[in-house]
Amino acid sequence: MVSIYAVKGRFQDLLRPAVRGLHRRGVTANAVTVAAAVVSLLVAAAVGYWAPAAAWLYLALPVWMLLRMALNAVDGMLAREFGQQSRVGAYLNELCDVLADAALYLSLLSVPGVRPEALWLLAWTAALSEYAGVLGLMVGASRRYDGPMGKSDRAFVMGVLGVLLALGWAGAMAVSAVAGAMALLCMVTTVNRVRHGLKEAAATPQR
Repeated sequence: MVSIYAVKGRFQDLLRPAVRGLHRRGVTANAVTVAAAVVSLLVAAAVGYWAPAAAWLYLALPVWMLLRMALNAVDGMLAREFGQQSRVGAYLNELCDVLADAALYLSLLSVPGVRPEALWLLAWTAALSEYAGVLGLMVGASRRYDGPMGKSDRAFVMGVLGVLLALGWAGAMAVSAVAGAMALLCMVTTVNRVRHGLKEAAATPQR
């Protein structure tokens, strides 16, 4: 199924000059990964604590989601293109992403009247879908990024929600409904990643 992840190649081409500059300055992939996670936690804390009194702070979500998508591409490019791939980096990449995602989704618990179970369900199903993607490697397939609600797709929807909240065009009911729909699509994504991972593994010759 179609996912924003499909345009990742073009996005990386735009970032490549900046990535080369970071490499020349000695910036490592793991440093970018950890920095993105730390800033995600700070943004989530700021939105969760101050946004109810200053709705414009919800604009931090779309701004940071876009920057974070760029940083996620940058750390992967640094790792692959400049020989920085490592076992530690693989762990950091997956764990930091899941932690940061959960924090950013749960920052919307700050919306007065929102259904907390919808946001918690989103956090859990998003993590489950990423786990399903990683499990592809354990069965002889690749790391699966199938949609329809991958990490980039979730970032886009959260960014749109942030804009709507900042403008006062959305409230608790809309956030709860969107979070519930995203959780449902994360479940579909999990199924797709398992199904396609098994199909890929079955088509891969055994050594």
